[in-house]
Amino acid sequence: MNDIIARRATGLAGITAAVCFIIEVPLYFLYSGPPPDANVLTRLLIGIVALVALILFVTGVRELIKQVNPAYEWVGTVAFATGLVYATVTLVSSGLEAGAVIAADHPIDPTIAVNGTYILYGSIGRLLLALFLTAFGYAGTRPNLLPRWVGRSAYVLAAVNLAFVPSLFFGNTPAHFYAANGWGSTALMGALLSYWLLAVGISTYRSAARRTPASAPVL
Repeated sequence: MNDIIARRATGLAGITAAVCFIIEVPLYFLYSGPPPDANVLTRLLIGIVALVALILFVTGVRELIKQVNPAYEWVGTVAFATGLVYATVTLVSSGLEAGAVIAADHPIDPTIAVNGTYILYGSIGRLLLALFLTAFGYAGTRPNLLPRWVGRSAYVLAAVNLAFVPSLFFGNTPAHFYAANGWGSTALMGALLSYWLLAVGISTYRSAARRTPASAPVL
């Protein structure tokens, strides 16, 4: 029964994170110039909730891997650690942007004005996600925890993230696809992660229905 509850809780955390990310991304494209403070702070708050849910998701995944097949616990720990660091780095980026917006006496675009965030949610975030997705894809499917498509899609998404790591060499214009803070390396990658996480969260939640009290491990 503990296994069933853990799968449902982990799946719900993934779904919550995904839905918040999906709501957040379009808010970056509502204004052509500096957005009003309310827009920036709203999208950052939604993102913060999403990242907290992501922390719960990666924690639950590690525990599920440990329950289903302890031999892969070390890979689950890698996925957990990199997912946690990614969430932390992105939370720091969100804090810097929110602080700059609150302190400014006029509307600013924090994706341009806050220099320190370029690499945090750009190249650093892409590299951390690539490692997380690779570890998750390997550990999440080898113990038959999740369907094989989860692992394959995680590897593909990891490769795409790696392709955007060098974007730090291409300026800081958000309208450019491959800039350090360009819409390709940030918004597009965020959208891809959102829908992938939604599918994985649903799959994780539904996997509880295939478990029975007799087949679930007892802690």
